[in-house]
Amino acid sequence: METNILYTHKDLVEKSKSGDRNSQYRLYQLYVDAMYNTSMRMLGIKEDAEDIIQDSFIEAFRNLKSFRYESTFGSWLKRIVINKSINHLKLKKIPVVPIQNHEYYVSEETNNPIKPIEINKIKNAIKTLPNGYRQIINLYLIEGYDHIEIAEILGITVSTSKSQYHRAKKKLIDIINTM
Repeated sequence: METNILYTHKDLVEKSKSGDRNSQYRLYQLYVDAMYNTSMRMLGIKEDAEDIIQDSFIEAFRNLKSFRYESTFGSWLKRIVINKSINHLKLKKIPVVPIQNHEYYVSEETNNPIKPIEINKIKNAIKTLPNGYRQIINLYLIEGYDHIEIAEILGITVSTSKSQYHRAKKKLIDIINTM
């Protein structure tokens, strides 16, 4: 990654670190929509996503002095949003990893070839996935995390992340094929 990319909005971040409310508000304006979309994909409930975003920005601004430009500000903030979203789901006791005998379990065999589909159909299908499956799909496909990072974020093993993703993908294909 190029060094200058890590310093995106550095002036605003540095002013925000010193307590400049206008700079904090500007950072908020720049990132609120993207962070809301990230949380909404994870939670699926508008009000919960809005609460998570507010909490995330408060935490980010409180801990801004610890931000060291090891990543972009957006990546750092996104990690906060994702962690808060996952913690919210855990508090609601929504299982992250369904067991094989669960009603949404999909067998390993499929004979249906994947056909090109329009993106809105895929987005709608993702919304109908069970929460555990939707989490894995969003983290891997949409947010771009690898299985090691997902395992770390969700507190599961790498192999569980991979198998859960595989099942979620098959369930997603089944949903899309019935739409």
